[in-house]
Amino acid sequence: MAKERRSLNGKVVAITGGARGIGKATAAALVRRGCRVAIGDLDLALAEETAGSLGGGVVALQLDVTDRTSFTTFVDEAERQLGPIDVLINNAGIMPVTQFVDEADDSIRRQLDINLYGVIVGSQIAIERMRSRGTGHIVNIASSAGKVGVPGIATYVATKHGVVGLSEAIRQELLGSGVDVSVVMPVLVDTALTEGLSSSWGVKEVQPEDVADEIINALELNRFDAFVPRSLQATLVLGALLPRRAREAVGRWMGVNKVMEISDPTSRRAYEDRAAASRVGTAKSEPAPAQRDAA
Repeated sequence: MAKERRSLNGKVVAITGGARGIGKATAAALVRRGCRVAIGDLDLALAEETAGSLGGGVVALQLDVTDRTSFTTFVDEAERQLGPIDVLINNAGIMPVTQFVDEADDSIRRQLDINLYGVIVGSQIAIERMRSRGTGHIVNIASSAGKVGVPGIATYVATKHGVVGLSEAIRQELLGSGVDVSVVMPVLVDTALTEGLSSSWGVKEVQPEDVADEIINALELNRFDAFVPRSLQATLVLGALLPRRAREAVGRWMGVNKVMEISDPTSRRAYEDRAAASRVGTAKSEPAPAQRDAA
């Protein structure tokens, strides 16, 4: 028997890193379902441009997910303009590509702050409000890298494993509270995060709209694990049953060890520079700051 879908019409949804990519695609999908949406982004001008293009009364607000005060202000203002938040989507994230031993300390800290600390803080703020009302849904955008190890992005992988583990833990803490949790795990998504990367490996990129569709499904069907594409779940489950050597051999055959090969250093450098400007104080002059998509 098919599970009955929840209606999202009239729900208030806040999305971090919502000015482009997965965040923008998700906002558009939610507006089509009658949701009232607030997008938070480091680049307020771009967020305002996105909100205007989406219509539906989308609210654009500045947000630095690494700053608890900024995050609280974002939620406060979203609720002032739209009403109590029913859904928080923790989407903001960055993905520098480098061999682990060569990674600079500021890159490590920036990823920990944006990709993991920001999700922790956002989840805490949402839970405080949702639990008192006995209803709500937190959606954390992780990655397939939260389930496997991918060379070339070791710190990113660590943060995404953290997001998956965090989501598992708070889901258990919130059982019976009326507050639900979902974790979304895509393969590489065709967004700014993949600029300059090789496209010659064996796993096809998905589009931001594909991720948005699975976020909608997670909300409507109250699904905890959301893999993009859905076939990824079976691949990971079956792979986990193999002995390590066999599993790693399959991964090499699929090209996992080559996923982070850079085919266009110039465009990749442009993204890496934007990712390095991931603070409100440094990013205002940048055309596209990097607190964007977490997948």
